Amino acid sequence: MPQTTEHVGHSELVTLKLVALDGALEGRTTVTCSDLAGSLDASNQTASRRLQRLEDAGYLTRELTGDGQRIEVTDDGERALQREYADYRRLFEGSADVILTGAVTSGMGEGKHYISLSGYMRQFRERLGYEPFAGTLNVDLDEESVGARARMDALDPIRIDGWEDDERTYGPAFCWPATIEAGAEAYPDAHVIAPERTHHGADQLELIAPVKLRERLGIEDADEVSVRVSEQ
Repeated sequence: MPQTTEHVGHSELVTLKLVALDGALEGRTTVTCSDLAGSLDASNQTASRRLQRLEDAGYLTRELTGDGQRIEVTDDGERALQREYADYRRLFEGSADVILTGAVTSGMGEGKHYISLSGYMRQFRERLGYEPFAGTLNVDLDEESVGARARMDALDPIRIDGWEDDERTYGPAFCWPATIEAGAEAYPDAHVIAPERTHHGADQLELIAPVKLRERLGIEDADEVSVRVSEQ
């Protein structure tokens, strides 16, 4: 889910977009506050303050040099821009569906355990309309999809609440409707699931469905799949 700090608002995101357009998304680029202030139609102090806020939020890194500042947009900064992009797609195209591609991989076996827990299973039945197969399909995303995954944050998820039993507390998760395609085969009734706390990074996707997706789609490890993620 998107995590917005109190320091980063629309003005800072406009500044982030400008430095990204200047090349800071591909690597370090030199920026001067006077040039940036001119592009923003603002004072040098305002430009400097916005860069400081973006740095504090972890959206960019800065290194002071003799001719300005060497600036690079971080992964968190790129994800923030991806979310903005998804919002504009919804505005002008009427849809913010996200298409992600990658290769099927074996998980660590934890999905089967957590998916089957009663506190989650009850909510899956109520909110997704089915009992998931006991296990998740794991997909290692390709490089382009790792960046595009942040666009999911612009889609309204189905929330699975956290709960607790006599032994421990279990955290919440978020689900998005998804269609999985593998060659000529497609399955439209799956969901991407993203636990609030997970060992998986942004380069891996987990999916659940009422069927065993490997058997339904005839896929194995290393097979390429495409996942279209939608709003509920």
